[in-house]
Amino acid sequence: MKAFGKILGLFILGLLLIIVALGFALTHLFDPNDYKDEIRQLAREKANVELTLNGDIGWSLFPWLGLELHDARVATLNAPDQPFADLQMLGLSVRVLPLIRREVQMSDVRVEGLNLTLNRDKNGHGNWEDIGKPATPASTTPTAPAGESTPPAQDTAQKPSRPVKLDIDSLTVNNARVLYTDEAKNQTYTAESIQLSTGPVREGSDISLKLTAFLSGNQPALRARTELTGNLRLDRALQRYQFEDMRLSGELAGEPLQGKTVTFVAQGQLLADLAANVAEWNSLKITTNQLRALGELRARDLDKTPQLSGGLSVAQFNLRTFMDGIGQPLPTMAEGSLSKVELVTRLSGTPTSLVLDELNLKVDDSTFSGRVAIEDFSKQALRLQLKADSFDADRYRPAATETEKGAKAARKSEVQNSEATAIAGAGTTPLPEPPTKTAWSTEKLLPLERLRSLDVEAELSFGKLIVNKLPIDNAALKTQAAGGVIRVDSLRGGLYNGDFEIKGNLDARQDIPTASVQTRVNKVPVERVLDSQGQTPPVRGQLILNSDLSGKGNSEKALIDSLNGTASFVVNNGVLVNANLEQQLCQGIALLNRKPLTGEPRGKDTPFRQLSGSLAVRNGVASNPDLKAQIPGLTLNGKGDVDLRVLGMDYRVGIIIEGDKGEMPDPACQVNERYVGIEWPVHCRGPLELGAKACRVDKEGIGQVAAKLAANEVRNKLDEKIEEKLGDKVSPELKDALKGLFKR
Repeated sequence: MKAFGKILGLFILGLLLIIVALGFALTHLFDPNDYKDEIRQLAREKANVELTLNGDIGWSLFPWLGLELHDARVATLNAPDQPFADLQMLGLSVRVLPLIRREVQMSDVRVEGLNLTLNRDKNGHGNWEDIGKPATPASTTPTAPAGESTPPAQDTAQKPSRPVKLDIDSLTVNNARVLYTDEAKNQTYTAESIQLSTGPVREGSDISLKLTAFLSGNQPALRARTELTGNLRLDRALQRYQFEDMRLSGELAGEPLQGKTVTFVAQGQLLADLAANVAEWNSLKITTNQLRALGELRARDLDKTPQLSGGLSVAQFNLRTFMDGIGQPLPTMAEGSLSKVELVTRLSGTPTSLVLDELNLKVDDSTFSGRVAIEDFSKQALRLQLKADSFDADRYRPAATETEKGAKAARKSEVQNSEATAIAGAGTTPLPEPPTKTAWSTEKLLPLERLRSLDVEAELSFGKLIVNKLPIDNAALKTQAAGGVIRVDSLRGGLYNGDFEIKGNLDARQDIPTASVQTRVNKVPVERVLDSQGQTPPVRGQLILNSDLSGKGNSEKALIDSLNGTASFVVNNGVLVNANLEQQLCQGIALLNRKPLTGEPRGKDTPFRQLSGSLAVRNGVASNPDLKAQIPGLTLNGKGDVDLRVLGMDYRVGIIIEGDKGEMPDPACQVNERYVGIEWPVHCRGPLELGAKACRVDKEGIGQVAAKLAANEVRNKLDEKIEEKLGDKVSPELKDALKGLFKR
């Protein structure tokens, strides 16, 4: 028995020696370089590629099945002179015996100087798509001769094979390059200087990984330096893949960044469970320049339409500094604007949409909460439902341009000159000249192309909103935009204990946009509105206004020049500021009495119970045919025009004494019975801001008043004569007839 065992051992030893000797003989006596032509032909037939082997092929057989290629190129048979892949060296070796157990045990795998050139032509065909396809269409399978039966198909179904087990000592890729070109879109993307190194590659174990590359693209022109590190864990049997301690970092530069460089870092724990069709990014941390974000993301239904959910928190940062750092500087705004921005939200989405729920956004001193959704990325369909405690919109308005500043300064100077003259003369100087300086900017107002692409539905509310220095309480805005048409369904709120509502429509589909607006203002103190705009109010009182106006153009001036529509207004319980209509009336009576005024003019306000009228606006000029004012002891009627283009006015006003014969400011203008009911003419002309301070007695109209008074005096004397001569001798009817005859 011992002899048998000894013989068997010697036999096995001899067999191993024979195998080793055979392997030595094969690797030393058989040279694969002698069969390059056969290898190339095999590549053509089986893979439809043109394989060029310029360097030597090195190999080993046992105990390692090794292969080493040098200077190899691969091209498709359709373009054999345009290789899409080439490499300087590929080296790998596999243990032979573990292959029998479906285990791949490899030593270090090295790839040097790999270049991939991938091209998609103008027809959308990629140069890699022909790999593995037959060079010519397969011949038709011959039909079996009559009488011969086709053998029944064999059931080739087999049980799923056990997956191959990987065991690689390391993988190294040095100086690789990938170029992708899309001729139809004129796009080019490049990854250069690719360096990849790993630790031992074994399933169920952490695989340390480091990958660096330089990336670039032409649309837009961007360049990036990237580095990816982490520990990769594979479990192909469970279809579970993890990337722990992942860290992607680098720098980005290029045309959109305007010469600036952006540094970025993304970290976290990644998991993909393909059996459950879920993927997760836990402990998410993103840093871009000074922006810091934390969160978690989860995707489900990976085999269908992936559904995204998670949370995101962005720490407080300076948005203005951040935008400047990425080459997108914001317009000049108020000092400190957008210096404190932070965000917390839950998010969900699909490949085509994103929703931010439970949003809490802080911008400087304002806090917004609600929901923001992009329903369709391709259409930029934005949906907003936000509520804010307070928001000062004026802080974020771009600064006025030099042109706007110049126009406002010229306008202000013109108004101040007219006002100084009016106050100094206290109504005795000539009428102010009509203003000529435009009050409106010619700067482009709207980005039409951007407006045409908008798809927005927004509902916004504010506890307090400041717009154009107007403090609006409980403001609410509902608006929508689609297809170049922007509609304001409602903008309403409280203003100085009154309220207002605005509705409007903007059609930006044409090169010359058109706009319409309907306004309702109720019991808003007009003087406080004017004060907020830096204007000296010529009138005080509670304003009630209704208007329906439309215009066209893409500047303030164009819109005002084309303004058309109607409006009506009422100002209750008000005052004409620094405008003494009593003094104007006194001057008229003094002229009629042919007496000079001896007292100093008294500058004081004129109170009124109500000031009302209606406006018909045509091409920027508002006609007001029915101006009325109820003043204690007086009634004011007038008509005129307001030129909105230069904010000037030209009115003819009549002041009627209703019977109040109180003490006048000067003995030369004492009122008596014959002045009651007479309409005293006043002419108002000048900048709209002057109000009644631009009014003067119409001396030409005083002559008509004098003629009327003379006629009244003659009629009164005739009446007295008739009464004296006829007395009770004739009937009252006859006396009235005679009086009427003489009056005519």
